[in-house]
Amino acid sequence: MTESAQTTESRVIPPARPYPFSVPDRLVVDPTYGELRENEPMTRVKCPYGEEAWLATRYEDVRLVLGDVRFGRAPAVERDEPRLTPRQQYSGMLTMDPPDHTRLRRLVAKAFTARRVEALRPRTQEIADTLIDDMIRLGPPADLVEHVATPLPIQVICELLGVPYADRDRFHIWSEAIVSTTSLPEETVQEYLNNLWGYIGGLVAERRRDPGIDDLLGALVRARDENQDRLSETELVELAGGLLAAGHETTVTQIPNFIYVLLHNPDQLARLRADPSLVPAAVEELLRYVPLGVGSSFARYAKEDVEVGGVLVRAGQPVLGSLSSANRDGTVFADPDRLDFDREQNPHLGFGHGVHHCVGAQLARMELQVAVATIVTRLPGLRLAVPEAELEWKRGMLVRGLLGMPVAW
Repeated sequence: MTESAQTTESRVIPPARPYPFSVPDRLVVDPTYGELRENEPMTRVKCPYGEEAWLATRYEDVRLVLGDVRFGRAPAVERDEPRLTPRQQYSGMLTMDPPDHTRLRRLVAKAFTARRVEALRPRTQEIADTLIDDMIRLGPPADLVEHVATPLPIQVICELLGVPYADRDRFHIWSEAIVSTTSLPEETVQEYLNNLWGYIGGLVAERRRDPGIDDLLGALVRARDENQDRLSETELVELAGGLLAAGHETTVTQIPNFIYVLLHNPDQLARLRADPSLVPAAVEELLRYVPLGVGSSFARYAKEDVEVGGVLVRAGQPVLGSLSSANRDGTVFADPDRLDFDREQNPHLGFGHGVHHCVGAQLARMELQVAVATIVTRLPGLRLAVPEAELEWKRGMLVRGLLGMPVAW
């Protein structure tokens, strides 16, 4: 044991703080994170549900916990995982460690490579332009969430996965069950999940009746049927359902979040309009800057004693890593609370890190680039159509974002 670990273990562990530290305020990062990074980077917390946990707030420590093989997700299945939801979190790949996690991820990762995603860019641009055309035809004020941010990622993931876009209103509602903390009653959460799994099961049956359909869902069904050791039936349905929900829910939320931030940084918005080549760097910076999560979820469990941030995390103890805090760590990002499109290095953790790094990161990145570029260039007079105080924000969900965004141009 190192001297620093001995010192930390010998002192009294402080009582756990209630977590999250405060009710989310728009896209403001709670200042408590900054205080903890400075004075107590590893702190004990108690989520609304589950056991106590360590919370890592510094970039280096969060990255360690997410990426080091001495930490894993699989123990969460057997434990009372620290969480923001009354129920245990959605399982699937998110509660697996290698080699099971690797087995499932390999089945879908090839659909989300940079090359394949780039091949989807022209179609994504076409969808975005059509949505903006329709919104312009309707005239201001119009809800950017309803007319652009929601349908764009849904249509893209539908075409990639092989899900009928006409069913979007149904599965978009059901998908809220995966990101709800208290926005839905528990019986409704289970009802929506059952609906989602049943819906995917129906699509799986269709692929078996017509095995020649060339889409990601068809490929997963063939992988299951040709070699059942690769994928169980339950894994197939939950994997496809998870891809459908996760493949649109966060991007639907981030598009208006990004536009909201840009409207509050008019100098940076003007730069993007004048030079759209800045959009890729802008999207990376917005991924760093915007705190998407209400709090930290999906704890990693130590498989052995590990020293993190000057404390000894005992084998079996859960650790939460705050991505929002890590992305505002001034030892990694100069002037971290400023939106800066000129960062030469931007190793943000907006898509996580390690084996559970978002499998659809390249797709989300491309969609966000297309959405931001199209909105800011085609709506040069874009502005909020209501006073800021009238904007409604999501409540009782794992993610923070706008329920609606009335705009004019």
